[in-house]
Amino acid sequence: MFSKPKILLSWLALLLCFASLFLSSWIILPAPNMFLLTLAVGAPEVSPWLLLLNLLSLSLAFFYIRRRKLQRFACIFSLIGLLICAWVLVNIPLTQVQMTKAMKQGLGANYLEQIPVQVRAKMQTHPFDLVNSFRGIALAKTRHQKDILFASPAGVALKMEVYQPSEVGKYPAVVVIYGGAWQYGNPHANSEFNQYIAHQGYTVFAIAYRHAPKYRFPAQLDDVRTALNFIRKHAAEYEADPERMVLIGRSAGAHLAMLAAYQPDAPPIRGVVSYYGPVNLTEGYKTPPNPDPINTRAVLKAFLGGSLEELPNQYKIASPINYLTHPLPPTLLIYGSRDHLVEARFGRQMYERLHKSGNTAVFLEIPWAEHAFDAVFNGVSNQLALYYTERFLAWALFKQ
Repeated sequence: MFSKPKILLSWLALLLCFASLFLSSWIILPAPNMFLLTLAVGAPEVSPWLLLLNLLSLSLAFFYIRRRKLQRFACIFSLIGLLICAWVLVNIPLTQVQMTKAMKQGLGANYLEQIPVQVRAKMQTHPFDLVNSFRGIALAKTRHQKDILFASPAGVALKMEVYQPSEVGKYPAVVVIYGGAWQYGNPHANSEFNQYIAHQGYTVFAIAYRHAPKYRFPAQLDDVRTALNFIRKHAAEYEADPERMVLIGRSAGAHLAMLAAYQPDAPPIRGVVSYYGPVNLTEGYKTPPNPDPINTRAVLKAFLGGSLEELPNQYKIASPINYLTHPLPPTLLIYGSRDHLVEARFGRQMYERLHKSGNTAVFLEIPWAEHAFDAVFNGVSNQLALYYTERFLAWALFKQ
């Protein structure tokens, strides 16, 4: 006879084995809806934690589950979870090698030598640090200003946040544009990233724009261009150098960053960083991902005001890939192989078109990453993305 505490421990161990496998499975399973997308985004980023959870559940199953069949099932659950998590961690070194190679191919084999030593000294020393996965990436003190009004189109108050290094000076400008399917979001998004970049020696401007479906394209692009003009006009006030500027965007924000930088009359921009940004809205509408948790066609209809059949020219005008007819700023494209909102094939297509048109571009692909992988700031994917992003920024803005 088993005592009640032992029976309870046995069932708890079984439950933990199932839960750890369920969470780990979203590292490889595609999410069919937005609710499960959160798990698919987060699971690979916290895979070191899930690895420990699977080890714990395996130990508990081995020691506390006495019924052989249940113990066997529980141990199998935990072992499968362990293998899934290990797949991410084992692939990190190879991914680092591929990313390093891609950076050198795009920017030149000696691109790091063009970055001043004092700038390189502040950067992350390794693309991935397991310790940082558990304790977090250290954030130093910076100055932060909120609710800076830069425009009021149609009576909508558009505000920005500014992050500055702790010491007064004159710094290159990094303009950050949030994602959210062009329908939601705010400048406070990804504040950890903004604070980190500011400490590296940049003035970071996190800007807002009007949202669809109430305000349709090109309202969002107009707002970004207005923000850029405001930043250039008030650069001295915020200790920014208007002649050294890079745009960084995520998802819908990356789309706007590319569009703004690629306009023939764009202000001087030294580079663009696109985290999983849409580049070809026409093809995106024709061939949505499968599964399609965000309902891509509905999102594009809300943004542009109708379907591809109704507004083919709008889809063309709103696609950054159609602006590669003149010299463009260097572009860093970072995508996840498992992205089911903006598939990596579009980033690869953009890279190939940029390369063929004679423009400088780098394409980085993270095998296990879903859309919005950098939502976990100290996650596996964001550590890699951050490592190469800060090198691209330094090369674009400080190169000698």
